[in-house]
Amino acid sequence: MATLNEKKIYLVLDNIRSRENVGSIFRTADGAGVKKIFLCGITPVPSHPKISKTALGADEFVAWEYYKQTWRLLEQLRDNGLQLIALERTKDAINIFSAQGGSASGGKFKSKFPLVLIVGNEVKGLSPKILSYADKIIAIPMYGRKESLNVSVAFGVAVYKIVENKNEIAT
Repeated sequence: MATLNEKKIYLVLDNIRSRENVGSIFRTADGAGVKKIFLCGITPVPSHPKISKTALGADEFVAWEYYKQTWRLLEQLRDNGLQLIALERTKDAINIFSAQGGSASGGKFKSKFPLVLIVGNEVKGLSPKILSYADKIIAIPMYGRKESLNVSVAFGVAVYKIVENKNEIAT
């Protein structure tokens, strides 16, 4: 089993609109031990007061880079041997909490490190083009009327599931 330091997790934020969500994601990424955040497309970058306020300073020490085109970054990361995991609700997505089966309602979520977690736009999610780069697509089940969680909340749920579940994650 890998230790947390060996479990390198990188994060790609694709076209996130809200500075507050970006700040919250920086704070959670620090707590979960994310190695680096890649801010892509229209995603706001640090140094803005609204990002700093919600990040509580994490934007000053969590490593980050900006890329205009997400797909180019994903090609680069894949070429470097990183596994790409998209967080998105699709009919074929693996339920992140599932222990058995093989579709959105099942499928054991296994992963290898290092990995890249890709999170998308608050309204539109990840585009089909970005999803085509993913080795796996994972989803958080929704039981109420809404189709999704806030992007920063969804990221928090997913990253902690990835970090915590040592027994389900193949290294």
